Amino acid sequence: MRHRKKFNHLSRTSAHRKAMLSNMASSLIIHKRIKTTLAKAKALRMYVEPLINKSKTDNTHSRRIVFSHLQNKEAVSELFREISEKVASRPGGYTRILKLGNRQGDAAEVCYIELVDYNENMLSDSSGAAKKSTRRSRRGSKKATAETTAAAAPAEKAAAPAAEETQESKAPEAGEEKKEE
Repeated sequence: MRHRKKFNHLSRTSAHRKAMLSNMASSLIIHKRIKTTLAKAKALRMYVEPLINKSKTDNTHSRRIVFSHLQNKEAVSELFREISEKVASRPGGYTRILKLGNRQGDAAEVCYIELVDYNENMLSDSSGAAKKSTRRSRRGSKKATAETTAAAAPAEKAAAPAAEETQESKAPEAGEEKKEE
């Protein structure tokens, strides 16, 4: 029976799957974002997030464990040097999957998998949303607009006679010139 043995074998042997996930994890750590199929991205997320979590404690034992999975010195040093500092306060969810649609050749679902703290576009959007105030009800905004229009109305009335006076003063001058001619 296969109870509680639910993970995607990706139509590969165990050795091929481990090597592929190791290489993809190294690429993800070095490049911060890779493009792959959705099934591989979901399998990679399950593979790489425990490694990122392990990098939060920088000691020899955790470095050796991560190296046994990645088999890439540059990726291990990048993970422990830069990535672990950025994700230190994050309790989990270090990767994000962004779906791109289907590939033209074989109609496989393609996506980006990226490290959450390294996407500058998403970070700037979230900071902009935090600055924006939220509206509680529509009625409050109508009151505010009514008050601003009421305050603006006397100012417009005061400006309107002044504008009429300037037009009246210009109008007779033009009329006087016509009479003289």
